[in-house]
Amino acid sequence: MTTQTHLNLAVITGSVREGRFGPVVTDWFTRQAGEHGRFTVDVIDLADVPLPLELPPVPPSMEPDPQRPAGMAALTDRLAAADAVVLVTPEYNRSFPASLKQAVDWHFTQWQRKPVAFVGYSGGTGGVLAIEQLRQVLGELQAHTVREYVSFPRYYEHFTADGAWQAPGHAAADAKVMLDELTWWAQALAAARRG
Repeated sequence: MTTQTHLNLAVITGSVREGRFGPVVTDWFTRQAGEHGRFTVDVIDLADVPLPLELPPVPPSMEPDPQRPAGMAALTDRLAAADAVVLVTPEYNRSFPASLKQAVDWHFTQWQRKPVAFVGYSGGTGGVLAIEQLRQVLGELQAHTVREYVSFPRYYEHFTADGAWQAPGHAAADAKVMLDELTWWAQALAAARRG
């Protein structure tokens, strides 16, 4: 097991729609990760990344990493540098947003043998249905999705307009448990990747 003090954590805001609430949830979670103290946090907002809807053709060699548009290079490098990833996702029509699927599908080796955790939010389920679908997708890419997650049903009742937490509850405790689990897996898998 590695004795590394700080691990690189990519926190990805998955929604890109106008009027989105994702950055508020991401800011809250980033503060939790900072207080946890085991991660160097890299916040990635998919609204800042050009994500073409069409994927490149499958090359004859079945090369796992496609040729990507130049504007996607920074995202690819940041995912490659991450020891762990947290996806902040809304739930749209019982699933996760297309922007998040595109970011996942454009990358292959960048997800492999890395732990991924989730912070979900929505009106009713708190993003749980989106999270469960993401678990299936990321499993196909050989990522390890951790069991613990943070969920915000009726998210609009929990935050003020400036993003401050305003409701009693267990979200901070849930985030700590998730971050503890993510730390364990990030250390174990980083050591295994170094081999």
